[in-house]
Amino acid sequence: MPYTEPSRRIEDSIVQGATPPASEWFGTDEGTNGVSTAATGDKGAGAQAPIIEIDHVTKSFTDFIAVDDADFSIGQGEFFAMLGPSGCGKTTTLRMIAGFETPTSGAIRLDGEDVSRTPPHKRNVNTVFQHYALFPHMTVWNNVAYGPRSKKWDAAKVREKVDAVIEVVRLGEFAERKPSQLSGGQQQRVALARALVNEPAALLLDEPLGALDLKLRQVMQFELKRIQREIDISFVHVTHDQEEALTMADRMAVMNAGRVEQIGTPTDVYERPASVFVAGFIGQANLWPGTVESLADGHATAATLGSTVGARCFSPEVRPGKVVVMVRPERLSVAIERPDDTSAVQGTVTDLTFQGPVVRLSMRAADGHSVIAHLGPEDHLPGLRPGDRVWAHWPDDAACVLPDAPLPAVDDPDAVDE
Repeated sequence: MPYTEPSRRIEDSIVQGATPPASEWFGTDEGTNGVSTAATGDKGAGAQAPIIEIDHVTKSFTDFIAVDDADFSIGQGEFFAMLGPSGCGKTTTLRMIAGFETPTSGAIRLDGEDVSRTPPHKRNVNTVFQHYALFPHMTVWNNVAYGPRSKKWDAAKVREKVDAVIEVVRLGEFAERKPSQLSGGQQQRVALARALVNEPAALLLDEPLGALDLKLRQVMQFELKRIQREIDISFVHVTHDQEEALTMADRMAVMNAGRVEQIGTPTDVYERPASVFVAGFIGQANLWPGTVESLADGHATAATLGSTVGARCFSPEVRPGKVVVMVRPERLSVAIERPDDTSAVQGTVTDLTFQGPVVRLSMRAADGHSVIAHLGPEDHLPGLRPGDRVWAHWPDDAACVLPDAPLPAVDDPDAVDE
C-alpha cells in the first residue's frame, strides 16, 4: 500500500525546500522543450547530468532487507519509473530519496550533494502521494499558492508562478473552485501544480494515479508525460502498473525482492528482458524450459517443446545447457500446416477468448506446456475451435533465451502480483 505521511510532514514537504537558481521553466515554448534524451545504461543517466544518485544503497528493517544494494542514477529532465510487485522495495527507495527513510548503508545524492541524512523539508524535492491531501477550504489557486506564501515569496512572484503553473496543468478556468468541486483527475493536477510551483529539482510520485478509474488513469498518463516534457524537470514515478511505466517512462528500474533486476528504456526492458522475472512481470510472455544446443554472435539454437528453434541471446550468463525461451504472444502466428523457414511448435487448441483488438488463443504443446498467441484481424483462421491441432510459429528475432530460473506458475497469485 502507498505510504501516507502524517499531515504535518506532508505539509512540510509541500512548503519547504531550498529554491534552486532562477529558472524560467514555466515559460518554455511548448512543442520544442523538455523532451528527455536520457540514455539507457544500467546505472548512469547517460548524456543528462544526474540529478539523483543512488549509490549502493541498502535499507534494512531489523533482519528484513527492503532494498538491497540499489545503484543507479536519474538524469536531469528524465521521467524515471520504479516498477515491481508489492513488497519489492520501490516505495522504500522513493521514501529514502524524499528523506522519510534513512539508508542503512550507501549514499543518496541530490544534485551532487549527499542528502542521506538530510531531513525531508531541507531537500529540494516534492512528493505527490496517491492521496492528494488538498486543503478542502481553499480554492485551487490558494492551494497552489500555499507553499510559495509560506516561504515568504514576494507577492508578485507568487502570482506569476502560481498563474503559470495552473496554466501548465490546464486548470485556469477552475482556479476559484474548491477541491470538492473537481473531478479526481483535476484534483490530481492540483496536487501536481502545488508540488511544481516550489521549483523542485525533482518531483517524486508515489502511485499518484492509483485512486483514479481506468479510463481517467489512461488519460492522465499522457497528461503527466506532457507536463513533465513541458517543464523539463525529473519525475521519479513509483508504480506497480506496467502500462503506466511503459507509457510514461524514459527509463525504468524493475525491482524484485529488494533488488534492481534491470534498468533500461521501456523498449529495452520489454524486448530484451534480463531475467525470467522481468520477462514475466513486464507484459505477457510465453516462458518455456529449453536447452541451448549452439550459441554464437548473439544467436542461439535451442530445443524446447519438442522442437528446435532459433532465438536471440542478450545475456552473458547464457551458456549451452538449460535456459528459458521467451516469446511474446503478439509475435506468434498460428497455422494449420507447419510453415517453412520459421521456428514453430505444434499443439492442441484449448481455448479461444475474444479480447477486443485480439483473440487470445491458448494451446497445449506435446510436453504439456501452455502456448499463448494473440491473434489480430489479419490472422484469418475460420472455424478454429478447441481440440484442433495447429502450429504456433514466429521469426527467430521474436524469441530470446534467458538464464535458467524457476518458471512462475500462472495460477500462483504471488507470481502475477501487481
